[in-house]
Amino acid sequence: MGIVNKLVTWSRVKSPWILHFNTGACNACDIEVVASITPRYDVERFGLLLKGTPRHADVLVCSGPLTRQIESRLVRIYEQMAHPKFVVAVGTCACSGGVFNGCYNIKGGIDSAIPVSAYIPGCPVRPEAIIDGVVKLLGSLQNPTEAPATPIVINPPEESEELHG
Repeated sequence: MGIVNKLVTWSRVKSPWILHFNTGACNACDIEVVASITPRYDVERFGLLLKGTPRHADVLVCSGPLTRQIESRLVRIYEQMAHPKFVVAVGTCACSGGVFNGCYNIKGGIDSAIPVSAYIPGCPVRPEAIIDGVVKLLGSLQNPTEAPATPIVINPPEESEELHG
């Protein structure tokens, strides 16, 4: 591997570019993904940048269950990403199909079509959990050319007493 390729690989893992893709969500997780890039949470402090094309993305952040209609698009987007590439399933629906699992048009979680590197359950997922999941995924990459041997699962934070009165 040449010095230029090593530099490109190093820079892409140290400052990954993410692509957000909704595979059929109710938009609650989408709102939380967008919230994670606002100044309040500032995910860019970890070097993450949101991109609009899979050809420039290193991490595919998916929200929602895998629908029959979107499956071929998701696979095509995944195939367009350069190596190394990673997928993060955001929300219970993306992880397993959630409340929609078993519906006639739902195939299940994202992992029924493409390999998933990290699962972040929740309904909806909190921005802190999204940031924690992506940072843990990046921290677990010992070899930047391949995904972690086992997927990362982020446990949702416990609900605070303030929410329950």
